[in-house]
Amino acid sequence: MDEHVMEALGKSKVIIRDGKVVKVEDPQIDFCPLFYKYRGIEKLTPQIIQENMEFRIKDFGMCTNQRKLKMDDFLSFGISETLGTLLDENIIECAVIVCEGCGTVIVEDPELVQGIGGRISGIISTSPIKEIINTLGENKVLNPETADINQVEGVIKAINDGYKKIGVTVASAEDALEIRELESQHEDVKIFIFTVHTSGISREDAEILFEHVDVITACASFHIRNIAEERDTFSVGASIPIYATSKDGEKFLKMRIEKIGGLKEKKDAKIPDPLI
Repeated sequence: MDEHVMEALGKSKVIIRDGKVVKVEDPQIDFCPLFYKYRGIEKLTPQIIQENMEFRIKDFGMCTNQRKLKMDDFLSFGISETLGTLLDENIIECAVIVCEGCGTVIVEDPELVQGIGGRISGIISTSPIKEIINTLGENKVLNPETADINQVEGVIKAINDGYKKIGVTVASAEDALEIRELESQHEDVKIFIFTVHTSGISREDAEILFEHVDVITACASFHIRNIAEERDTFSVGASIPIYATSKDGEKFLKMRIEKIGGLKEKKDAKIPDPLI
């Protein structure tokens, strides 16, 4: 069965089968400043979320064999935009990310990173779509037969494929710890970890992430924001901050600031509601 499960707007669980939205659960968050800014959505409801998912399917073929995979920068700051900048500047050789229709994939093209990661988030599970896999390259997909999502195994594949400077997105503290252990086993490999989809994360996991990753997006996480404030962590963005949790991470965010020509002050920034 062609099925794709994700946590989308407001951390609502969404199921898409054969190009149709078949289930939308109640969101855990009522308000997202990004969707308010770009789509004028004042309150997230299952109906609004379904309409947005259907728009994405129609607009760029999300979860279908019509998927448009390349895109220019969408946000000034986002994880995919930052990874794209690092690829442009040859700081990393590849990014290990997740795409619906193929699962964990190794990507070298900044426009592909943006077209994949900038358009979707929070993929829980997916099933193979051969057109997407063929476009990205079967040899770049962790498991073309099953479209597995496994960032640790994706990093192992990247190392085995000869990459030495690797960026990877993770959504769990456990993955971050395993990837750092992998890095310690390869003297000539450098791995930069970017944490995504942090809404609802525990305080304990948030603290682990601050110790072991390079960049964290706040999403609607209460604990991520609190720890960042306690540690006076370098950040960019107001409504949904992105935090540099290592010296490399700070360098990367400053590189992105330079690329976009500086930051604009944002007054009265709205934040997600509630923080979880």
